[in-house]
Amino acid sequence: VCCVEKHGCDSIAQFAGVQSRRQPSGSAPRIYLPFILLLLMFTPSVDSSWWYIGALGARVICDNIPGLVNKQRQLCQRHPDLMQSIGEGAKEWIRECQHQFRHHRWNCSTLERDHTVFGRVMLRSSREAAFVYAISSAGVVYAITRACSQGELKICRCDTNRRGRTSDEEGDFDWGGCSDNINYGIKFAKAFVDARERMVKDARALMNLHNNRCGRMAVKRFMKTECKCHGVSGSCALRTCWLAMSDFRRTGDYLRKKYNTAVEVTMNQDGSGFMVADRDYKRTTKNDLVYTENSPDYCLMDRLAGSLGTAGRVCNKSSRGMDGCEVMCCGRGYDTTRVNRVSKCECKFKWCCAVECRDCEETVDVHTCKPHKKPDWLDLT
Repeated sequence: VCCVEKHGCDSIAQFAGVQSRRQPSGSAPRIYLPFILLLLMFTPSVDSSWWYIGALGARVICDNIPGLVNKQRQLCQRHPDLMQSIGEGAKEWIRECQHQFRHHRWNCSTLERDHTVFGRVMLRSSREAAFVYAISSAGVVYAITRACSQGELKICRCDTNRRGRTSDEEGDFDWGGCSDNINYGIKFAKAFVDARERMVKDARALMNLHNNRCGRMAVKRFMKTECKCHGVSGSCALRTCWLAMSDFRRTGDYLRKKYNTAVEVTMNQDGSGFMVADRDYKRTTKNDLVYTENSPDYCLMDRLAGSLGTAGRVCNKSSRGMDGCEVMCCGRGYDTTRVNRVSKCECKFKWCCAVECRDCEETVDVHTCKPHKKPDWLDLT
């Protein structure tokens, strides 16, 4: 239920951007009050998050965005066009999160019409929370930087500061063109994303700030040099080059590896920083994701832990990895369903500029995880 003070109640659309219908403002009729109260009673008491901007799409109104702290609301009011970019970026990094974990028990599931976006699973200071905070921070950097370079924002443009002549493995070139303004993207993302965490000083806030920074730096790590050749017949006797962001998938892949090697930490006694839980760990954690609590196994539905379980999830019978039926189904076994699929086949190139294919039907086996079986003695009670 989304009841926003002074603005009535909105039915918020899904992350795909489907428009919602605005309800008339004013108090709800008496007949609906018991229903609303029941919903509020059974709604998990999880803080809202700025992540929900992705669900609001083009209807971003700063006062109506749940989960913003005062600093974030002020930035939103000053730069509403940036909020549009952040909203589009939120959809992108959530899709990337779901791509990276598509074969895992926890698959970055989102909850419709839920201001927390991911539900109670983010209450635990786990590896999954570390990844979400990092990829969301990276997503803001990416979205703002891209919008700057494309001229969509009033406050920033692409970076024209790089000038002069330099060289790389292919020879000399001149800095020119319009580089992606990654420094502005990082600056705004730090101010906006970190605002909530800077209001408190506890282990979770320190963890989130650390992982937010790792996400921002991950985007900068994959900046690449792009060049345009000048010369006779397009030869590269002369080159003009600029810096550009790589595809966001590279950032997602990098942070996914950091998730695998995330480091468990504990808070210092003075509350100023972290200590690595493993005393034998000698490396710096500057570029590592950190967490303070172990993850649940996500095998069974657990509303308190935010686990949706794996019952009904599709698994790969022949795989020994995380997507394999043995791992995905947590040893409960799987059901097999035979389905017919239609795909394009026997494709031929037809002059000019067309490809013609046939629709071919094949029968395949789909394996899905069995639900958890209650102990027999529960049926007797």
